[in-house]
Amino acid sequence: MNELLTIPEAAALLRIKPSTLRAWILRRKIAFCKIGRLVRIPREAVEKFVLNSTIPPTGAISDANIRQNHHHAA
Repeated sequence: MNELLTIPEAAALLRIKPSTLRAWILRRKIAFCKIGRLVRIPREAVEKFVLNSTIPPTGAISDANIRQNHHHAA
C-alpha cells in the first residue's frame, strides 16, 4: 500500500508551506485521500505531481553562448 502523508509531511517533501498545499488541495491541483475528516496525500501523488510539473530542458546551451551573452551584458 502507498504511504499516506499528512499535509505537513507532504509540504515538507515539496519544500512549501502547508497552507500552500491546502490551497492546492482545495483547487484539486494534487491528488489526496479523505479518511473520515482527515486529509492524507499519497506519497505517489507527490511524486507524480513533481513529475508532471517538471519542465524538460529545450536544448543544450554551449559554453560559447554563455560567454558571448555574459560579454554583451557587461
